[in-house]
Amino acid sequence: MHHATPLISTIVGGIVLAFILGAIASRLRLPPLIGYLCAGIVVGPHTPGYTADQALAPELAELGVILLMFGVGLHFSIKDLMAVKRIAIPGAVVQIGIATMLGMLVAWGFGWSWGQGLVYGLALSVASTVVLLKALQERELVESPQGRIAVGWLIVEDLAMVLALVLLPALAGVLAGPGAAASEPATADVVFAIFATLGKVAAFVAVMLVIGRRFIPWMLERIVWTGNREMFRLGVLATALGVAYGAYALFGVSFALGAFFAGMVLAESEFSHRAAEESLPLRDAFAVLFFVSVGMLFDPMVLVTDPWGVLSTLFIIVVGKSLAAMGIVRAFGHSGQTGMTIAVSLAQIGEFSFILASLGVYLNILPERGQALILAGALLSIMLNPVLFHLLDLYTARRNRTGDTQPA
Repeated sequence: MHHATPLISTIVGGIVLAFILGAIASRLRLPPLIGYLCAGIVVGPHTPGYTADQALAPELAELGVILLMFGVGLHFSIKDLMAVKRIAIPGAVVQIGIATMLGMLVAWGFGWSWGQGLVYGLALSVASTVVLLKALQERELVESPQGRIAVGWLIVEDLAMVLALVLLPALAGVLAGPGAAASEPATADVVFAIFATLGKVAAFVAVMLVIGRRFIPWMLERIVWTGNREMFRLGVLATALGVAYGAYALFGVSFALGAFFAGMVLAESEFSHRAAEESLPLRDAFAVLFFVSVGMLFDPMVLVTDPWGVLSTLFIIVVGKSLAAMGIVRAFGHSGQTGMTIAVSLAQIGEFSFILASLGVYLNILPERGQALILAGALLSIMLNPVLFHLLDLYTARRNRTGDTQPA
């Protein structure tokens, strides 16, 4: 008789539970992402019953990160960003700064170091691509003026987080909390580490722009000529995983950044839409495993043992960040309706926050309490987001009935 290996048990348990709880979440008109995270909580070490393998889950999550970042790169559009650059670029940068400062202020109240507060604040400053796009698509707002601003804003946030993920390992010695290192690194060592990291990234980007930009579309074009759909799908997957691993092995760049650039290069080719369509099922499957693995890290007892920490985190995400975004949009001369749409769109956090928090804990920068609060804030803000959009829809309908309309 065959016995299920830890790998099979972890994948099957995660996928089946994610499907069941994701379906329940959808039935309750919540994002399925909530169900995936709850599935991780159920199979995690903090709840009774079956516990998934704690060593394999992070490795499966890494594959999920690679494919998630590949998908972000595939949907990255310079054209969309340039169309709203006058508000999206300065707006997103200022909003990230305000949210990060609020996070650092709350972290100071927790007694954390400034470096720990910086990572905590950054994790709270970026919205979830998955949640935001789904909410806009459901309301057919993606092509609206406020939808374009929200998407452009999101692109800038994603780029900022990619840069943070690149620089965080180089700055780990400076940002680490008390007792994390035997001695604080010299300034010269830190500067050298930053420039060395940026140099490796620059070398990788140059190779992707000079070679990858030509080779990857050429390779996929040859595969398309064969008429073999299976080989095209495999070629897209091999591009995502191969470039991500090559970036890490040859340039010391993170898997996430390698996958992002693989998707961004492929996005410029005429096969980008087909590549996105063909790779979507696999990307979705591993993204589910990523969210399940994130849920496994969450201890529900934090809601009872640290309520003020959870409420402070949620306040920054839902109130502080949103009011900052709305104020910025209004300052640029846009209507209150547009400002509220952007504010509600950004009133949640997701995948980049999880990745940043996990990296912060791995580098001994962010305390485990910080990761727990970020996970709690993500779960609660994603659950609240549909409610906020519903209230916005009611407000918009009321304004339309009274004829009180403003230009976007």
